[in-house]
Amino acid sequence: MSDLNDPRVFFAAERTLLAWNRTCLTLMAFGFVVERFGLFLHMLAPQTPQHLERGISFWVGLGFILLGSLMAVLAVIQYRRVLRTLKPVEIPEGYWVNMAALSTLLLAVLGIVLSAYLTMGLK
Repeated sequence: MSDLNDPRVFFAAERTLLAWNRTCLTLMAFGFVVERFGLFLHMLAPQTPQHLERGISFWVGLGFILLGSLMAVLAVIQYRRVLRTLKPVEIPEGYWVNMAALSTLLLAVLGIVLSAYLTMGLK
């Protein structure tokens, strides 16, 4: 339980959540680039068969995307735990405390959808 009675504690927790949001988004973007790089190399190779295979870049890229999604969910759980320790005086009246959490959860859902799309795209 916080004894500071200062709304800056809440805003610090929200900034931390948004920093995790950016980190997760970066991991997912990097994973997508790694996954697509394997496809790019496959297109450049003149002697390969025409069917696409799931190489190491696919699995590493998918791993980064799923890691970003998992970290986004964990960041929201951590944020909600911090919010439970705050007193009402530490949260500004009328402030939507769940906007950052909802955007981070949406990021996690979109990462899972992207993973499913990439998995279904190759046969």
